[in-house]
Amino acid sequence: MSDAIKNLTIEGFKSIRKLDFEPRSLNVLIGANGAGKSNFVNFFRLLRELIEQRLQLAIKKEGGADTCLYMGPKVTQRIVGKFYFGQNGYEFELVRTTDNRLVFAQEVTLFSGAYGHHRYPLGSGHDEAKLKDWKDYPGITAKQGVEFHVFKAISSWVVYHFHDTSTTADVRGQRPINDNEFLRADAGNLAAFLFRLQQTNPVGYQKIRDVVRLAAPFFDDFRLRPIPGNEELIQLEWLQKDSDNLFRPSQLSDGTLRFICLATALLQPLLPSTVLFDEPELGLHPYALSLLAGLFQQAGKQHISQVIVSTQSALLLNYFAPEDVVVVERTEGQSTFHRLERTNLSEWLNEYALGELWQKNVLGGRPRNEELPQPSGATTGSSGGDGR
Repeated sequence: MSDAIKNLTIEGFKSIRKLDFEPRSLNVLIGANGAGKSNFVNFFRLLRELIEQRLQLAIKKEGGADTCLYMGPKVTQRIVGKFYFGQNGYEFELVRTTDNRLVFAQEVTLFSGAYGHHRYPLGSGHDEAKLKDWKDYPGITAKQGVEFHVFKAISSWVVYHFHDTSTTADVRGQRPINDNEFLRADAGNLAAFLFRLQQTNPVGYQKIRDVVRLAAPFFDDFRLRPIPGNEELIQLEWLQKDSDNLFRPSQLSDGTLRFICLATALLQPLLPSTVLFDEPELGLHPYALSLLAGLFQQAGKQHISQVIVSTQSALLLNYFAPEDVVVVERTEGQSTFHRLERTNLSEWLNEYALGELWQKNVLGGRPRNEELPQPSGATTGSSGGDGR
């Protein structure tokens, strides 16, 4: 996880006034609706668009700069992002213009080595990030300089979101077979990616297939092949146990298809250094949730990848340790983030699972108009756990 995030700062973005955050190997974000979990995840989406020089398009889709600024332009005039990973870092400051856009007040790459800390400004006043241009700049730094390594790291961070499993979703349709280098954020190229794994990494492919079998006992295997008559396209076909019939993706339930996407993302041979999942529990059976939690723990706890999960599922939360959990709350109009500590919850954990404590409003991260309960035998005024 050499490119995993050591520390990040977000300022002025939507409900996040200022956040200094140190992600660990496994980070499970919980909180009430509107607390700011999605805003945290969306900042990573914005970061990806920013480094790919699509900032202006992304801001326009949001409705303009005013919709992205904390409490609007009368309160906030800038958005700041700072990310530190490995020996490198990337900082930027975006300021609002009179025509409701965001432009760069500064853009900087950083390197920390044996000879100290170095900052490399990329300029100011530009509409789109210069990082991508500098990463391949002709000369001695091309493909080995700080800009190259910074761009490579950030572009590897992925926000996976598999909610769209409708009949018209890319994951169910025919897609180019050569779109298989990496799994796309919406798994639209799932069939092509699995086809490549089957051909080049059969052991990795079998791990995915076997986990899918656990979640869907009727499932036997994928049938991955070019579309007959058009070898440039492929579609996700599959086989059922004890049947010779070939089934199409339209014959997979939404929950099963989402689990296939999740299993593929988490078991891919070259898992990105940092991966984010936004409410992955949607449509999953409780047993599938237990399998999913195991995959998250395998990726995070074994230091395969840095995992950040935003969830509303108390059942999924049961499978994690308190130190994995970050509670997000909306306090006086801004999002706050704090990590749970086991020592503050030891009395509660003797009686309840973590998800139950969340439902009982012990952990915080729920609407604040509920009265805080007490564990059995607790005296009035005893600690109710982290976040209260």
